[in-house]
Amino acid sequence: MTDKSALPLSGVRVLDFSRVLAGPWCAMVLGDLGAEVIKVEHPERGDDTRDWGMRIGATETAYFNSVNRNKRSVCLDLKTPEGQTIARDLIRKSDIVIQNFKFGDIERLGLGYDALKDEQPGLIYCSITGYDRTGPEAARPGYDLVIQGESGLMALNGEPTQPPLKFGVAAVDMMTGMYAAQGVLAALYEREKTGKGRHIGMALFDCGLMITAYYGLEALLRGNDPPRYGNAHPSIMPYGVYEAKDGPLVVAVGNNSQFIRFCNDVIERPDIALDERFKTNLARTQHRDELMPEIKRELAQRTRSDLLACMSRVGIPCGEVAGLHEALTSTRALQGGLVKDMPHPVVGSVPVLASPYRFDGERLPVRSSPPCLGEGTDDVLHELLGLSAVTLAGLRERGVV
Repeated sequence: MTDKSALPLSGVRVLDFSRVLAGPWCAMVLGDLGAEVIKVEHPERGDDTRDWGMRIGATETAYFNSVNRNKRSVCLDLKTPEGQTIARDLIRKSDIVIQNFKFGDIERLGLGYDALKDEQPGLIYCSITGYDRTGPEAARPGYDLVIQGESGLMALNGEPTQPPLKFGVAAVDMMTGMYAAQGVLAALYEREKTGKGRHIGMALFDCGLMITAYYGLEALLRGNDPPRYGNAHPSIMPYGVYEAKDGPLVVAVGNNSQFIRFCNDVIERPDIALDERFKTNLARTQHRDELMPEIKRELAQRTRSDLLACMSRVGIPCGEVAGLHEALTSTRALQGGLVKDMPHPVVGSVPVLASPYRFDGERLPVRSSPPCLGEGTDDVLHELLGLSAVTLAGLRERGVV
């Protein structure tokens, strides 16, 4: 599926005014699916994440590159009248706008949805905020770490004997970006039937609460917080990370028939499978404290390779616990085309994670590397708005672009 016209969102243009993670993630998803994504950044500092993490080249970092593939960068000072005029002109040429300005800021720039919808009724406009735009906390800035704390996510994460723990990645931002992309795609589909656009509002807190999933519902049913289980599963047993003789592995016994095979063929303890306390999954979770030491003892006497081979042979889900670099450079990742080396004007080439989407058996391509700051300014403004080299030079001299 290397033909650009064959991509699902080919012909759709996205103007991405967002920065950091949730909004850029949404825009990147749309870019992965084939949309043309134009990322609008401040002429001097660009996206905040160009200064986060390991430096790549002159203007990119590992953090920035992780969420900005398949985009072009246009530098524009939106605080200048000329910059606002150019932004409105670009919006007129676009199908979708994504923004995560602090509440009210984009309206003060004259680029809010209400200022645009009458002239452009088919516009799909996605606003991402920390909290409900219609509620009393609308003006509060939203940060992933704060939301992880407020939404209860930290309270369900980590070991029971340790304090609440944040996720290893910015899970709320990432999931908000995915939810936002789903909302945009639904609005795009609706527009095909009605011709009308939508204003989509996404809040980090709302999405953070949704991530609590079965833990959240259990808390409501219990009337208090469920216990934390660390690497174990709150509802399935045995299901988690266990120590073999020579290191950790994952065991995921998903049903009662698998448990019988696990007892009989893997740990060679048919007595455990016959024990009334352990015959059903519900019973096993209720008697977790009695069962867990037996399983740990048996697994600790065997090597990982023997356990993995045996469990695979009898159809029990299992796997190694890999390091991050090990996983990214594994045969599985490389054969799947999940990491690409892309050209870079300063350092020659950079690794870029590929899209997870496959259509008709083919992974959607990484069409372009994450952009250097402003690399597409002249081309985009000339192609879409017809601005001449002389005009662009003047705008650059005045600090507009």
